[in-house]
Amino acid sequence: MADNHSADEPLLLNLTDAENENPPRSTFATALVKWVLGVAMWLVLGLWVAVFFMFPSDAWTELVESWTSVTSGSIYGITGSIFLLCSGPILVIVFLAIASLMVDGKKALQLKTSSKYPRIRLRTFPILVDGPFGVVSAAEFIGICLFVAFAIWALYAYTMQNLNVLLEPSLSSEAKWILMLTVIGIRFAWIGMFCLAFLFLPISRGSVLLSIIDIPFEQATRYHVWLGHLTMPFFTLHGLCFVIAWALEGQLLDEILEWTDEGIAILPGVISLLAGLLMWVTALPPVRKKNFELFFYTHQLYVVFVIFLALHGGDFYFSLAAGGIFLFVIDRFLRFCQSRRTVDVISATCLPGGSVELVFSKPANLRYTALSFIFLQIRELSCLQWHPFSVSSSPLAGRKRISVLIKVSGEWTSNLKSKVLHMSGTEGENGLHSQSRSKITASVEGPYGHEIPYHLTYENLILVAGGSGISPFLAVLSDILHLTNQGKPCLPKNVLVIWTIRKSNELHLLSTLDTESTCPNFSDKLDLEVRVYVTRESDPPLEEGNIDEGISTSVSPLSRGSGMSVLVGTGNRAWSGAYAISSIVGFVVSMALLDIFYVHPFNILSWWYKGLLLVGCMIGSVIIFGGPVIYSWHRWEKRAIAAEEAEDGENDDKSQQSAHSNTMQDNIVPKDRALSWTTHYGARPNFQEIFMSVSECWGNVDIGVIVSGPATLQSSVAKQCRSRNLRRRALHPVFHYNSHSFDL
Repeated sequence: MADNHSADEPLLLNLTDAENENPPRSTFATALVKWVLGVAMWLVLGLWVAVFFMFPSDAWTELVESWTSVTSGSIYGITGSIFLLCSGPILVIVFLAIASLMVDGKKALQLKTSSKYPRIRLRTFPILVDGPFGVVSAAEFIGICLFVAFAIWALYAYTMQNLNVLLEPSLSSEAKWILMLTVIGIRFAWIGMFCLAFLFLPISRGSVLLSIIDIPFEQATRYHVWLGHLTMPFFTLHGLCFVIAWALEGQLLDEILEWTDEGIAILPGVISLLAGLLMWVTALPPVRKKNFELFFYTHQLYVVFVIFLALHGGDFYFSLAAGGIFLFVIDRFLRFCQSRRTVDVISATCLPGGSVELVFSKPANLRYTALSFIFLQIRELSCLQWHPFSVSSSPLAGRKRISVLIKVSGEWTSNLKSKVLHMSGTEGENGLHSQSRSKITASVEGPYGHEIPYHLTYENLILVAGGSGISPFLAVLSDILHLTNQGKPCLPKNVLVIWTIRKSNELHLLSTLDTESTCPNFSDKLDLEVRVYVTRESDPPLEEGNIDEGISTSVSPLSRGSGMSVLVGTGNRAWSGAYAISSIVGFVVSMALLDIFYVHPFNILSWWYKGLLLVGCMIGSVIIFGGPVIYSWHRWEKRAIAAEEAEDGENDDKSQQSAHSNTMQDNIVPKDRALSWTTHYGARPNFQEIFMSVSECWGNVDIGVIVSGPATLQSSVAKQCRSRNLRRRALHPVFHYNSHSFDL
């Protein structure tokens, strides 16, 4: 009998043995512990949010007075009390999340029977499709409403409190307005600090918080952008109110340059605000898209912003948002350690149509999913720039390889292509050879992505790509083909690929998917349809069915370094959890030791200096307490790799690399005709007709729609998903919208 599961339930089970065809289900005790930990996390999160919502009210004052009277007797003092109340909950959630992931064990692929009763899900139902936020799901819309509600509630509560200043009879009219501006400026700072408490959480790329809710980094980056646009206006209004008040008093310059030991230090606040404004202005879409490098380099001012913010408000005020910032510091140091390694570039290939394929060496125990991202740095091009790219290879295609497809569309990618051509001895299309060959030195961060391959949770898939957005879908299709060929659980049975490109020379990318050797006769088990729309060509440039092959060059191998590090991304949970816990515990211990042996004995009272000490403890605890764990993790990784090499044997490893190199060379010419597609010239996809046809053909099922491409393409597809779901008939499908586009 088939199981009838809700559409809200995940279609993947967590198993301990991926190789067992009938693995045992989770025990009742394990399920109970996971449930308890999940409830505890939600309760702590709810209490944390409730504390923020209470802040503008009189109840907050009573709560703080009661709380500090109980806890201020500790060695941490009032600052420790505020930190525990405002930043402590997020660290508690991290502990619970680590415990939950450890109990969960290693995720392995096991599929449930698809639901007979499709339902709309909040995370995959687009509510807003046009506007400043882009495509927003129902779940994201609820989160936006909560933040907006907090801002409105805080502004209302503070406005009502500030009106009492105008009723003060002992002050002159000018003094009342100066006092009013001062009070309003302080209120704006408080609201900004509470927004700041969440600002750094989404950009902790390897954060356990993103893993526990299964939100990939590229999607969480949008939340950071939204929070930034909410936080900076409050800080800007905070500074503007004080500037106007000081100008009315005639003390503007004196106040701005003030740096007092006790109380708020003004000058560090001015420096922090200026750094924040530079980051904010250059992050606006018109500036960021036209000059990405300006945005990238300016955004490194976050170090100045955070440090001088701590100097400005001291340890007391900085502790309001210190929890999220500390988690970012933990993640940043781990990424720094991973990126120090030089990674083997097994091969580099210049493909027709202006694309470059890079294949990197990786350890076999590095886990990732087909829809993952990596951050890539080529040191010969820039020692500072990191660029995100979708993984184009399936994790099932090679245990020790991972590849990316890079479309040449800017200065950095153009320089990369020239570098590869120079290394292969080919200078341009004329085939001139170079006597001296340079090398490519790569560093990699990641991979980052979903904990589970969600594209395998749908029996029916629509993959919509624009231009180079086809890259992650090559990995998805390879995933499905490998699972189908190996007879392993694979839910997708109907797959429709819609690819929009400008010119037909990009068609070569699709031919890199070797369906014939991956899964012979796959059409018997999988209904795969590919529709390509060439928008800027009215007719095929050559005879029908031929592809302009252009120029292809390949170099293998390029360098001798090592494989990617497993320190970040989908690495080992036990080690990553131990690193996070040791860093947090080290932070608590270092703060206590600092208070016992330095702050109290030497009677340190300067607010700005104590704020600097707080930041120093964050950085020091990650290095001193977390560093040994990273070192042990690195040693464990080396032993694991050595054991793998001993098991596989050198000859087997070399034959794998040689076979892959030969496969790449064969794929340069599109000999694989098992994968057929229809090409439409001079046309764009009519998503209304496509979705209508699919609705009639596939019937009452769940359909996963994944879009990888520009914002206009995402908006068009999201509109159709929303429209079809709202006007859905009884026997029509539910379209689940998912976006896979990285937009910094």
